[in-house]
Amino acid sequence: MRTVLYNLAHARAGDKGDCCNIGLIARRPEFYPVLLREVTADRVKRLFGEWCKGPVERFELPNLEALNFVLHGALGGGALASLRLDTQGKTYGFALLRLEIDVPDGLEVEPLI
Repeated sequence: MRTVLYNLAHARAGDKGDCCNIGLIARRPEFYPVLLREVTADRVKRLFGEWCKGPVERFELPNLEALNFVLHGALGGGALASLRLDTQGKTYGFALLRLEIDVPDGLEVEPLI
């Protein structure tokens, strides 16, 4: 089954300079292994394409059933330097939640959107 990431996780995001930080927290413990498998740094980098000029780092937080991504060069130089309309991390957090992922058969996922 395919679903959007929003149905499996919450996102919290922030920004500092030209870096965006996105925390992805599993809604239920059984969703964390799916996040580990499906949401890689490479996949996040591809999702944001040209909006993220630098590398994407992924950090695993198993005790929180969460992942943290740092997107370098993702905010057009930062709030004061960018010509973009919205250079805040929260926009990126919500965009990540729209990523479509594969969910294993037998795992119940309630569609929230």
